[in-house]
Amino acid sequence: MVEPVRHRLRGLYAITPDGLSAATLLARVGAALSGGAAVIQYRDKRSDETRRAEAARALLGLCRQFGACLLINDDLPLALAVDADGVHLGAADGDLRAARQALAPGRLLGASCYADFERARAAVAAGADYVAFGAVYASSTKPSAQRAPLSLFARCSSELRLPACAIGGITVDNAAPLLAAGADMLAVIGDLFEAPDVAARAAAYHQLFEEETREFPQSTAL
Repeated sequence: MVEPVRHRLRGLYAITPDGLSAATLLARVGAALSGGAAVIQYRDKRSDETRRAEAARALLGLCRQFGACLLINDDLPLALAVDADGVHLGAADGDLRAARQALAPGRLLGASCYADFERARAAVAAGADYVAFGAVYASSTKPSAQRAPLSLFARCSSELRLPACAIGGITVDNAAPLLAAGADMLAVIGDLFEAPDVAARAAAYHQLFEEETREFPQSTAL
């Protein structure tokens, strides 16, 4: 089995949208992976437990084919049940220390830190492998979310030395400043999965990371 490690936490972080059939979900995630997505976060607030487990196992198989990570959103029991690569927790979705203890060695723990650097510091102390800041731009998914300043990413790199994920309103057209600010991952839902060609859109994001790496080869140390 491929063990997830921190140095894989760079690139397009694709968050699955709600409301897709199982077949459509797998097809679109497969396209995102073929285009270069590094991380898939399975997020499903509507399906029952059985359907979520089936989808998670199928997605894990896809991620294994492409050498990508599968993280489960807000559901530690599901992540453990399917042996996913890890779990991502929001502020109200469980205790980070308890999750760290429950996860097997090598499994990843992510934490939503919104616009709060002290929350990120606490998440690191609790065992998080990466933190997420956002909304970096106005977001249709969470329109009332507080905007996160881009300075958080540089602070995360210099003070916490941990990968940081940007989330909220991200598109291919507005992503470059986030990478320049120090974001290691870009979490995207709509601009990716609603694109006419999901694979091509994922490839466009992947190209942005490639260009950033060529321009600033020492900018990211995970």
